[in-house]
Amino acid sequence: MTVHDHSDRPYEWVGALSEKRAALTPDRVGLVDADTATEFTYADLDRRANRTAGLLCEHDVGKGDRVAVVSRNRPELVDLYFSTAKVGAVLAPLSHRLAPRELGLILDDIEPSMLVVEAPFAAAVDEALAHDEFTPAVPPLVGLDDGTAGGDGADGNTRQDDTFGERDWLLYATAVPDDGSAIEGVDLSLSDPPLFLHTGGSTGLPKQVVQTHGSIAWNAFNTIITWGLWPDDTTPMVFPFFHTGGWNVLTIPFFHMGGTVVISRDFDPGQVLDLIEGYDATVLVSVPAVLRFMVEHDDWDGTDLSSLRFVKSGGGPCRDAIIEAWNKRGLSISQGYGLTECGPNNFAMPDGFPREKTDSIGMPCLYVDARIVDEDGRRLPQGEVGELELASPHAGDRYWHNEAETEATFGGGPAGGDGNDDAWVSTGDLARVDGDGYYHIEGRKKNMFVSGGENVYPPEIEDVITDHPEVDEAIVVPVPDEDWGEVGKAVVEGDESLTLAELQEFMDGKIARFKIPKHLAFVESMPMSGPSKIDRQTVEDEFGGDAGS
Repeated sequence: MTVHDHSDRPYEWVGALSEKRAALTPDRVGLVDADTATEFTYADLDRRANRTAGLLCEHDVGKGDRVAVVSRNRPELVDLYFSTAKVGAVLAPLSHRLAPRELGLILDDIEPSMLVVEAPFAAAVDEALAHDEFTPAVPPLVGLDDGTAGGDGADGNTRQDDTFGERDWLLYATAVPDDGSAIEGVDLSLSDPPLFLHTGGSTGLPKQVVQTHGSIAWNAFNTIITWGLWPDDTTPMVFPFFHTGGWNVLTIPFFHMGGTVVISRDFDPGQVLDLIEGYDATVLVSVPAVLRFMVEHDDWDGTDLSSLRFVKSGGGPCRDAIIEAWNKRGLSISQGYGLTECGPNNFAMPDGFPREKTDSIGMPCLYVDARIVDEDGRRLPQGEVGELELASPHAGDRYWHNEAETEATFGGGPAGGDGNDDAWVSTGDLARVDGDGYYHIEGRKKNMFVSGGENVYPPEIEDVITDHPEVDEAIVVPVPDEDWGEVGKAVVEGDESLTLAELQEFMDGKIARFKIPKHLAFVESMPMSGPSKIDRQTVEDEFGGDAGS
């Protein structure tokens, strides 16, 4: 039998998502800008995308060219996503939290043909472009004005003032052509990339994951079918658009379904509560820290959450106390799992899952294979901890300009005898499968440490520590020990009157004694990496050197 791979076949619908959705549901609201209370129908979004595509074409941005953007969440980023797809270009959203040198190195790596920057970050980008390590020619610069600066340039398009500095900047609002009619598409296949998304690594230069039209569509299918999205769903988007969560967790799946996405420039837990009630939001997916901030907000008890169909937590373990707080509001939280390199929506909870399974990430989505392997790539039996590997058509294609890391992550690791090992993505996360088929994340491979010959997985310990009423957040890091090789140190955000002896007494009987931390340190607040995720590496760098630090 001949098997045909159509991933390289050109299709007219590839890159035409806004056009197709506008044809099917032109009057349905696809996007809401909460900061301006502006609603955009799918017909509006397609016209805006055509106008932005006109700007790209005027500057010869075409198939395979990169368009970098440094901005908070705003409608223009959706315009850029749809328009770059129309002309075959690649959108590369970059974190506005990066230092100028980091921005410069990334821009040097991807060599954008256009750079779009929101006004508050113009100075950092200007510094990045002036850095010695930035070598390409400076691309056309397009500024997203926040409306606070005055005066346009003589031609009505170019701004040269305190907002954007001395370089020549085109103002997006006036540079985009008025014509919103359809443009002629280009030949695109499912294997062509529309999006670069950089990883949120806490050390080293972030790697650019090349997302293809096919991988993005398959993630949308997995999400829609396995999570059960509806065309009339509405969600507040609390992930930034420089993160895979901003696009692939819900935004693009919602656009496939014709749902409504509500965005705002900056996250505020009170605002999200207002958005849920004000827009009758039906779906909420967030990192655990955001769910915690919402629970702790003064408006928590008074906000009507009855419109929500389901709530999911991702990006790290959600503490039992937070899960319980949502449960008391009549909402069952499930935990998801994903990474920029694959998905990110890989797992789902079965209908009617028992409460005791909430600490798991559920079972693989319809079009996802998962396995647990040892250091040699051999599949491990049920219950044993090993590295989680995933295989799915929604996996990213590769890392941009990084063959070694591509082989290590997307090459499946050592051959494990299962066949097709090059189809597996190595996640770097430790996991196990329980007797009912639920997957449980046990931590990162590099975070595991050995104490007295026993493997210790910090997230398991952190779950127990954060059950203590005086603890808000906790990270456990290994420190050297003469007797046991390594032992744990609990780094805690919380009441500093808590003593080590009190914490150890609280943990006694809840966890094996060799896992109980032997040292305790406090921080005023945890360092963060990415969208409200604790920067574990920074904590380990500061507190893991010796027992007394």
